[in-house]
Amino acid sequence: QARLVESGGGSVQAGGSLRLSCVSSITNYNSCMGWFRQTPGKEREGVAAIAPLYGIAYYVDSVKDRFTISQDNAKKTIYLHMNGLKPEDTAMYYCAARAGSCGRTFLASPASAYWGQGTQVNVST
Repeated sequence: QARLVESGGGSVQAGGSLRLSCVSSITNYNSCMGWFRQTPGKEREGVAAIAPLYGIAYYVDSVKDRFTISQDNAKKTIYLHMNGLKPEDTAMYYCAARAGSCGRTFLASPASAYWGQGTQVNVST
């Protein structure tokens, strides 16, 4: 069964850093993996995506210059390095993967994606 397992969430003060990890057990290492976040009452937001085979990364404007998505293909793992965290970054962060197009299209509409269970990030003032 295809699985994505996230880890690394936690509670930090504004300005702090966290690193999220997502390990994939999907047989065919997907052509697109990414991070999404959601807070209660709000729509899910695509944060960052990466095409693991090419290392091409995409970001939503609100996290550019603060977040970095990276990969370790040998470990079938992607990471989200989050620096300069702000209270508005507080959310449940989900890893997603699919064998399809990547980039901003994936961030806007992750159709046919596998999803992890999520890891909570809390940023306090």
